[in-house]
Amino acid sequence: MVITVSLVAVFGLVLFFLLRSNSLGYGSAFIAVMFGFFLASTGAAGPVNNLANAVIAAIPNL
Repeated sequence: MVITVSLVAVFGLVLFFLLRSNSLGYGSAFIAVMFGFFLASTGAAGPVNNLANAVIAAIPNL
C-alpha cells in the first residue's frame, strides 16, 4: 500500500508538470495511464468514481 500511494504521488506530480508545461505527447499519455492505474488501486478509487458519476449525472441537467 505504501508503494502504491508513493507511485500515485510521483505519477500525479509528473502529470501535473507535463500539463503545466504543455509538453503533451506519448510520454504524457503513458504517465496519465499509469497515474490512473495506480490511483485505482488506492483508497481514493471510491471517491474518485463517485465524483465522476456525480459530474456525469449533472451534465444532462445543464
